[in-house]
Amino acid sequence: DRAHPECHQYHLAPRMRLATLPSFRRCLKDLPDERLAHVRDAMLRADQAYGQPHLHSGIGMRRLGKHLECRDALDNRLVFRRDWDALLFLFYGTHDEVKAFLRNRR
Repeated sequence: DRAHPECHQYHLAPRMRLATLPSFRRCLKDLPDERLAHVRDAMLRADQAYGQPHLHSGIGMRRLGKHLECRDALDNRLVFRRDWDALLFLFYGTHDEVKAFLRNRR
């Protein structure tokens, strides 16, 4: 298996595996269930839209260098990248938090 060794894997969507790194899970640990439902929905919508540019605008998907981001229903962002046969989610936060996260990953 080529999955990242630290990631949790979710087989929630029919198109690709969805995986999360510890950095993503740390962002979610104190969120209420309602917010977590929005995050899960955004992950599924990212999976459905990936590789279909006409669907990208509906979830605000855009490229950020080697990463991508999409919005949840509350306009927070999920940062992810394609990793073999999975979408690997790295970070969740506001626009400013995402900018700081990406700046620190260089």
